[in-house]
Amino acid sequence: MKVRFEVPESDVASAMAELGALVGEVPGLLSFVWGRNDSPEAAGKAHTHGFIMEFSDVTSRDAYLPDPRHQKAAQGLRAIREPVGGVTIVDFSA
Repeated sequence: MKVRFEVPESDVASAMAELGALVGEVPGLLSFVWGRNDSPEAAGKAHTHGFIMEFSDVTSRDAYLPDPRHQKAAQGLRAIREPVGGVTIVDFSA
């Protein structure tokens, strides 16, 4: 995601902590990690931060999306990111 330049890192940490707090609360959400983009590759410069959420299965992931706890936490991300082009979502199964 691309955080707006004026947003303090403490606000980013708070928004990410709110998402991370959902591990163990939302069924099937197994883990959450996040960090600042420090890639030396030019293609990675479009975003300032990234995070990965691991779900037990696709059904759990799909149930998470409309979950009110997710919707509340997502508001925190919307408050700090660029409104246009500020997020890229990639879902994959390993």
